[in-house]
Amino acid sequence: MSKKVLVPLALGFEELEAVAIIDVLRRGGIEVIVAGVDKKSISGANGIVIEADKLVSEVSAKNLDMVVLPGGWGGTDILATNENIQNILKEMKADDKKIGAICAAPFALSEAGVLGENFTCYPSVEERIEKNSGYSSEKMVVRDGNIMTSRGPGTAICFGLQIVRDLIGEETYKNLKDGLLATYCED
Repeated sequence: MSKKVLVPLALGFEELEAVAIIDVLRRGGIEVIVAGVDKKSISGANGIVIEADKLVSEVSAKNLDMVVLPGGWGGTDILATNENIQNILKEMKADDKKIGAICAAPFALSEAGVLGENFTCYPSVEERIEKNSGYSSEKMVVRDGNIMTSRGPGTAICFGLQIVRDLIGEETYKNLKDGLLATYCED
């Protein structure tokens, strides 16, 4: 049975992160549900419009293996205050399921009370996160239990690969990493 990952998009999301994550996960055989927070046609931070599969309100956390939030301040601020997203994050945490966030999006995890003590994010975002003593500025991807975070657009492929590794396994991870020429990603 295929693993299912929700990638919610809100106005002002970081396109490079969202597309890289969606692409890498789908290459790894993961069913990715792209869901718009308020509508199905969502404009990113750089004016690129993505057509979502459905609305977040149509998604149940019970059917998911993971939720992954792309960054971009505009989108992150919406994800941090949207009741549906915040409830999905809390339900995923309560059910001991995987949660991921990149760039500014760890802030949305913090607002939901699900961010692990150890995390990474886009530089300066940690200043908006109340409990940031476990912030790492060195690693591309940081894991804390079932919470995985990454730094920004330049680390999005590595982040996607680590998600594939966790959900699908080492062989698929290595094959994808080699095929994408992603030798710069940490093992």
